[in-house]
Amino acid sequence: MERERIIAPEWLQGDGEHESAIRPRSFNEYVGQDQVKDNIAVFVQAALGRGEALDHTLLYGPPGLGKTTLATIIANELGVNIRITSGPAIARPGDLAAIITDLEPRDILFIDEIHRLNRTVEEVLYPAMEDFAIDIVTGKGPGAKSLRLPLPPFTLIGATTRAGMLSAPLRDRFGVICRLEYYNQADLATIINRSAQILQVAIEPEGTEQISRRARGTPRIANRLLKRLRDFAEVKGNGVITGEIADQALRLLGVDEQGLDGTDRKVMEAVLLKYNGGPVGLDNIAASISESVDTIEDVCEPYLMQLGLLQRTTRGRMATAAAWEYFKLTPPGGNGKDQGRLF
Repeated sequence: MERERIIAPEWLQGDGEHESAIRPRSFNEYVGQDQVKDNIAVFVQAALGRGEALDHTLLYGPPGLGKTTLATIIANELGVNIRITSGPAIARPGDLAAIITDLEPRDILFIDEIHRLNRTVEEVLYPAMEDFAIDIVTGKGPGAKSLRLPLPPFTLIGATTRAGMLSAPLRDRFGVICRLEYYNQADLATIINRSAQILQVAIEPEGTEQISRRARGTPRIANRLLKRLRDFAEVKGNGVITGEIADQALRLLGVDEQGLDGTDRKVMEAVLLKYNGGPVGLDNIAASISESVDTIEDVCEPYLMQLGLLQRTTRGRMATAAAWEYFKLTPPGGNGKDQGRLF
């Protein structure tokens, strides 16, 4: 199993380098997600005009698209503090109480992976969101008492990659719900050029095009590839990321022309060659390539489906006609024999 994939949309250890420098700080610097950005900008201006806290906001979509960045920008535009935490980090109601009672009026509490909140913590969050009050139970047994502590008006911004896993009561308490979509190649090119300028990396238009085409529609991956290609350009070139250097480096990193890596190709090899194009169950695919079901379902499948190479059906996963064409294979006839390998 691959421990760390260069095209993984999740945050990796090396992503922290220069992260604060390249992260946008205002709506003007934030590229892409135009509809979401424009709508939130209106809500922010309205909240500022009324001197009120912004409505609770839910941001959902695939990882690496800028949910945390957008939350930070909202705090900057409102001129308030932001407290960042995650669902798994809030293990007990007392942890939530300690965080939420420390907020100033109109501050923002950002909870990443909010779908992973403990259910008892989530129930404490309901009155905090709705009534700006938190119920604390002191003591045990017959002597236990419930205290309601008032809270200053605040904004909860939740981020999740799995909106369907949120409970209905929690989801209904968000006044603003926005979905972030994968980026198009033009927006990714703008992000890459901006990051290259900040990092003082020389890059030619052909190099930008190579990265933006293979970054799987995800800014986090684009910035990660830019930093790795900078190393190749300094060692194997004259410090400039040209189209040729970018293509050679990305191939050495195992990223093909459409952004597929070894794990993606193993998934498609299983569907195309081992199961004759499908339909095949997800568990069978995972077992045949020794990969976790979560990795296939959350990381590989969304992008393969976006490219039109894989489809989900009621009977299982199936390769599309475009998949056979992309991997230069002929769909099997009646014999169903394997025709080779994809790599």
